[in-house]
Amino acid sequence: MLALAVILAAAKLGGDVAQRIGQPSVLGELVIGVLVGNLPLLGVGWFQFITANTTISVIAQLGAVILLFEVGLESTVRDMMQVGMRSLVVAVLGVITPWALGWWVGALLLPEQSVYVHAFLGAALTATSVGITARVLKDLGHAQSPEARIILGAAVIDDVLGLVVLAAVAAVIAAADSGAVLSYGAIAFVLGKALLFLVGALWLGVLFSPKLFSLASKLRGSGVLLATALVFCFTLAWLASVIGLAPIVGAYAAGLILEDLHYRDFAKEERHLDDLVRPISSFLVPVFFVLMGMRVDLSTFMRPEILGLAAVLTVAAVIGKQACALGALGSKLDWISIGIGMIPRGEVGLIFASIGLTLVVHGEHIIDAATYSAVVMMVMLTTLVTPPLLKWSLGRREKGELTTNRGRMTPKTD
Repeated sequence: MLALAVILAAAKLGGDVAQRIGQPSVLGELVIGVLVGNLPLLGVGWFQFITANTTISVIAQLGAVILLFEVGLESTVRDMMQVGMRSLVVAVLGVITPWALGWWVGALLLPEQSVYVHAFLGAALTATSVGITARVLKDLGHAQSPEARIILGAAVIDDVLGLVVLAAVAAVIAAADSGAVLSYGAIAFVLGKALLFLVGALWLGVLFSPKLFSLASKLRGSGVLLATALVFCFTLAWLASVIGLAPIVGAYAAGLILEDLHYRDFAKEERHLDDLVRPISSFLVPVFFVLMGMRVDLSTFMRPEILGLAAVLTVAAVIGKQACALGALGSKLDWISIGIGMIPRGEVGLIFASIGLTLVVHGEHIIDAATYSAVVMMVMLTTLVTPPLLKWSLGRREKGELTTNRGRMTPKTD
């Protein structure tokens, strides 16, 4: 109980500070976690009991599942199918390039580590936080611009592809832990399994979820809509884990599947499903963010190689997403803004990092505290730089358009 009290108080204080300086609250929750977790470096060990508490770890894992479910609710399968070929190209480039760069950085700076570490670093760089970019675009009044539609549509596909990559990497590592030797065919099978689960879950979910919610609407009592949605979420998360994928893959698929049309029979419910889930996420998700921040060991950055790894990973993360801009070439779209809008890793990147802590080969964690800290630092920096960069980029274009229009309006003189 004390751990939860400390975490929630710290999360809200950190979120408030972040909001006041124009940053997303998730960044403040993560930073406050880093600060609290590293108080022992100053001789203050009051809060060390929190990271050692297994119940808090379970609550944080549940928070990650709810978070991905909530992220999925922000989009639908219909939205994903309507984004167009340009968004698809942007998304594919935004996954392949960061993965390759992350793998290369790992091999270059951590040559003594196994290939599994290099593959995981590549997977961690594929994430994109659609929520952070959407919030910045809305604040700047560009939420309905063509660039915003491309970015948000691509980010949804990017998350799906990133989860497939993460699932494949995790499955390969799990196979290595059991002593199995994977061929290229076996790796292709793992990728295919992840894709098949997502496609199958989305297709069957869209087909059967309206019937499930129609039946549930006949039940009496309060909270039936929320309970049915959570049953759906947890079931798909469990099915994902059964076939060797991360539960967050199933939770994200569940969120993508559900849309207002599926639970229209719940006329007695006054609020949308998003509003019903929000109080639960407001409790569980900060626990996840603060705990992940507390697991960052700042003392590791005293080692130049780890500080260098964090810096190079951040540069690779930024450059890798700029490849997305190539998907906008040949059009009148602002390709610079599209590339910048895909930079933040945010909550999705943090979930990728947390999964890395659970990956084990022959009893040894493939991601140690130092590498984990470098990945979290990359997540924080990419989240931090995106709002000002996006504001600059969109402002640059508006200024250019204003100058052009003024030039056209200037009368000719003899």
